[in-house]
Amino acid sequence: MELHPHEVKVLKALSNGEWSNPEKTSSETGLDSDAVLRAVSWLKTKEFIESPEEIRIEVSLGDEGIEYAKKGLPERRLMNAIGKEIGIAELKKKVDSETFKIGFGWLRKKGVITFSEGLVKIIDSSETEDEKLLILLKEKRKLIVNDLSKKEQEAVEQLKARKNVIKLSEEKIIKFKATKKGISASKSLKIGDSLSQLTPELITSSGWKNKKFRPYDVSVYVKPEYPAKKHPLQVELERIRRIFISMGFSEISGNFVESSFWNFDALFTAQDHPVRDMHDTFYLKKPSKIDIPGFDRLWKDVAKTHESGGSTGSAGWQYKWDKSKSYRTVLRTHTTAVTARYLSGLSPEDLPVKVFSLGKTFRNESLDYKHLPEFYQVEGIVVDKNATFRNLLSILKEFYDQMGFKVRFRPAYFPYTEMSVEPEVYFEEKGEWIELGGSGIFRPEVVRPLLGFDCPVLAWGLGVDRVVALKLGLKDIRNLYVSDLDWLRKTKTQF
Repeated sequence: MELHPHEVKVLKALSNGEWSNPEKTSSETGLDSDAVLRAVSWLKTKEFIESPEEIRIEVSLGDEGIEYAKKGLPERRLMNAIGKEIGIAELKKKVDSETFKIGFGWLRKKGVITFSEGLVKIIDSSETEDEKLLILLKEKRKLIVNDLSKKEQEAVEQLKARKNVIKLSEEKIIKFKATKKGISASKSLKIGDSLSQLTPELITSSGWKNKKFRPYDVSVYVKPEYPAKKHPLQVELERIRRIFISMGFSEISGNFVESSFWNFDALFTAQDHPVRDMHDTFYLKKPSKIDIPGFDRLWKDVAKTHESGGSTGSAGWQYKWDKSKSYRTVLRTHTTAVTARYLSGLSPEDLPVKVFSLGKTFRNESLDYKHLPEFYQVEGIVVDKNATFRNLLSILKEFYDQMGFKVRFRPAYFPYTEMSVEPEVYFEEKGEWIELGGSGIFRPEVVRPLLGFDCPVLAWGLGVDRVVALKLGLKDIRNLYVSDLDWLRKTKTQF
C-alpha cells in the first residue's frame, strides 16, 4: 500500500508507539496542524493509528458562584446567623429574605438542621463538599471534571442544580498513536517525491515528466459528504408536475382559504352532509366571510340544483338551500375547489381542456400512519364532449405507471361524480392495497350550473403524501415531515 508523503511523515513521527497530539506532531514533521489531522484521518482508516475520541469537561465559576466563593453559600451564611439554635421568627430578622429562602431550603435538603415547634437547631456545622469545591474553583479558576474525585464530582452535580453558580464546557481532546501494524509499516516506509495531483504549474513546466504519480486506493474508507439537496417530498411533487405536463395538461392554482360555495356547494355537496361538520373541516373565525367571484351569476342555479335538481333532471337533495352558508370560510378540504372555479369560467369555444392542480389541502383528521390534517393533493379535470370513462382510467393508470406503482380501480361513491372509482396501489411491505383518492365523471348537478351546458368532465383528486411515502419505503406518512437530518441526508432522490 502506497501512502501519501504526509502520511509517511506522521507515521514516522509516531513510530515510538507513544501518544501524541496535533501540535506536537506538527512540530516534529514540519506540517501544519490541518495537514497532520488529515493524515491522521487517512491513517486511521487504514488501521495504522488509533485515535479514540475523548471529551474533557471543564468547570468554572458562574456569576453567582463568584459571589458565593467570596461571601459563602446562602446556607453557610444562615448557619452563622443561627449559631447553635434560634427561633424561626428571630432568624428571619437576622438575614435578608433571599438568603433565608435559598439557605433554609438547602440546609434542610443537606440534613444539617432540625426544625421543630418554631425552633431551628444545627446538628452538623462541618464544611460540605460543595463549599470545598467553590474555594478550590476560586483558587484554580478552572478544573477538569474527569480528574476530580467521586465526592468532588458529586459536588459539581449539586452546584449544577443551582442557577448561575458554575459553568460547564466541553472540549474535544485529540490524541493518537501508532498501532502495532503502523509501527511495523513505518520501518520500511520512505518519504518519496511521488505526486497525488497534476497542477497547472507541473503541466506548463513539463515537470510532471520526471515525477511518479501516487495511485489512488479506491478501497480506503472516505467519510461521506452530504451536499445540499431538495427534500424528497419536493422532488416527488416536481416529478408529479412533470408527468401531467408531459401528458398535455396545464397547471392551475388557487388559495388555501376558500369559501364554502366553491369547496362544497358548487360541487353538489348538501349543506347537511357530514363532511361539512367541524370534526371533518377547519372553519375560520377570521375572515368569517369571503367574496365569491361570479356568485351573483351562479348561486341561483346552484340553489335550484340542490333543492330540486333544477334543469338537470335530478331530484336534488330536497331541502331549502341557505345562501348565507356559502360565504363561510374554510381551509380547502380538496383542490377540487380550484377546478370548480376554473370550470365556471369556461365557454364552448375553450374546449377541449386538460388542467391539473397540485397543492396543500386540510382536513380535521386523526393522526395515524396514513392520515394527516394537512397533505398534498393533485387534482385534475378533462373537459371534452368526446371524453369517456375509459379515458379517465387510462389517464390514472398512465400516471401511476410513471410513478412506478401497480394500480387497480374499485367502484366508489362521491356526491359529485357518477360513475366513480377509487384508485388503489399495492403496498408490498404491508401486503395490502392502499386507497389514494377519488375519481369519476362530474355529475350534471355540478357541470350544468357551473359550465352552463352539458359536457363530460373527467375528474380526480389523489393524495400525494401517501404515494411519496410508499415510493420512499416509509411505513408511516408522518415521517415525511420529521426533521431527521440523518434520514434527509441518506435518502436517495432521483430528479
